[in-house]
This record gives sequence, C-alpha cells and structure tokens, in this order.
Amino acid sequence: MNLKGRSFLTLKDFTPEEIAYLLDLAADLKAKKKKGITGQSLKGKNIALIFEKPSTRTRCSFTIGCIDEGGHPEYLGKDDIQLGHKESIEDTARVLGRMFDGIEFRGFKQESVEILAKYSGVPVWNGLTDLYHPTQILADFLTLKEQFGHLKGLKLVYVGDGRFNMGNSLMIGASKMGLDFTILAPKSLWPSKELVDICQEYAAQSDGKITLSDELDAVKGADAVYTDVWVSMGEEEKAEERIKLLRPYQVNAELMKKTGKDNTILLHCLPAVKGYEVTEEVFEKHADVVFDEAENRMHTIKAVMVATLGNI
Repeated sequence: MNLKGRSFLTLKDFTPEEIAYLLDLAADLKAKKKKGITGQSLKGKNIALIFEKPSTRTRCSFTIGCIDEGGHPEYLGKDDIQLGHKESIEDTARVLGRMFDGIEFRGFKQESVEILAKYSGVPVWNGLTDLYHPTQILADFLTLKEQFGHLKGLKLVYVGDGRFNMGNSLMIGASKMGLDFTILAPKSLWPSKELVDICQEYAAQSDGKITLSDELDAVKGADAVYTDVWVSMGEEEKAEERIKLLRPYQVNAELMKKTGKDNTILLHCLPAVKGYEVTEEVFEKHADVVFDEAENRMHTIKAVMVATLGNI
C-alpha cells in the first residue's frame, strides 16, 4: 500500500484498509526491533518536531522512531521558533518545508497542523491537537490486537471527557474499524453531534456501533475500558468544576466489576492522575497492558513516518 507523501492529521483521512496497513507495519517494525533489527528507510531525512505542548511519549516516540530508521530529528519547542507569533504559520511552514523532509506538530489548534500540511509541501504528522490525537489511537489499536488478536467486534468503552481529542479520535478509529464503541460521560461532555453523525456513517460501513451514555451500566460486556485525565493541558482553570462533574465516572474496582468479565483490560494514554480518573489499585492491576500501550506509541509512530516518508 502506498501512503508516500501523505500527511497524518486525523484518522478521518484514512480508510480502514490504510489503518490496518499501518498497524501491520507497526507490528512488523516492533518485532524487528525486539530482535535488534533497525532500518534505514529514513536515511538522509531530517524531521522537524514542533512542540507547543510538552510531552513524554510523543517526543520520545518520534525521536527514537526517526533515529531507528536512520533519520535526524530536530526538536523545536515553543521558544525555539516564531510559529504564529512573529511569523505566520504559513510562512513558517514554507521555511521548514524547504529544510526538512517531514514535520511533527503537537499543540493546541487543529487548524495549525492543517496549515503546516497545506503550505510546507512535506508530510506533516499530528502529535496531538485539542481536537484529535490520531497517533495515540494507532497505539491503542495495536495493543488491543496484541491482547485479543483482532479489533472488529470488540467492545471498547471510553470513560471521561468525551468531547476532547481522545474521545473524538477513539470514536473515529473505532467506527472505521468495526468496534462496538461507547462513550460513557456526563451529557455535557459528549462529543459534537456533527462528529457523532460522521462516525455513525463510518460504523454503518464497518458493522461497528457507536453509543453515548451517562449510565455506568454502559460498561457491561466491555473488553476494554479506556480513561484519560479529567483536565487536559490548557484547561487548568476548569479543574475544580471538571473533577466534581467526573467524580462519579472514576474507573475503580466497582466500575470494572460492572463489565461482568474477568478479562476486561484497562487502557490509558498517560500520564495518569491516580486517585482521580482511575484508582491506584485498578491502574496497577493493569499496568503491564498500559505500558505496552505506551511503548506502542513508538512502534506505531515509526510506522507512520516509514509509510509516508520512508524508502520501503
């Protein structure tokens, strides 16, 4: 499958077959790395890593993934370049596109990463925006495949803030890949009707299912329960209100018991604020899977770079 030259901004832009290809490529690259085999598909390539928001997993994944495949990553923090301040994003994009072969962006506005892709002329990869977090979903799905052997038909329940990047992106990915996906959240934190309608169309084509609920019993039958921090970067002033709203939706032993299954797994994109969205007890019980998921950020991000920029 040829994805050369494509940007990776949201999973809305990719077919189920293309998503499956990236997951298979990631699994292959992971298996090779475990044997000490790295590649040269990015040899001679220079990658710009733009970070408006700090990161552990995203930064390390792009850096190591690039180096493993023979490329050179260059970190550009918010104080290193003039992105959208003294220089427009359009002009910055045109400069970077002449110097770099690919650009990663992690920041606030989805519009910013889309402008970079439009004006740079090179593949641009979304490391996270307020709307979408597509590389995380690839890591989540690789982890689910490792745990269950397949994606289609799995019941995945996302618990927490359903109208932000993780809820949005999981719903897009799950509906494209035929999962039975539920967002369990207070109604005020449900995703936009516009995005739900789009995902319902995807689900109709994939035999998937999308459910929105504010009832805790919605976790019944879940193969995986997913949660994320209650207060995202940039929303700190809403912390008190958000904690009060989401306290009943904490992933604890009682909630996990409601699944009615002994083999339900926990997924968390990290960092985790234990004692808030998830209890220490439940987190530690599922820590091996959660840190497999964290490691899989690297393998799936590497797959995205190799597929869209590398020589394979």
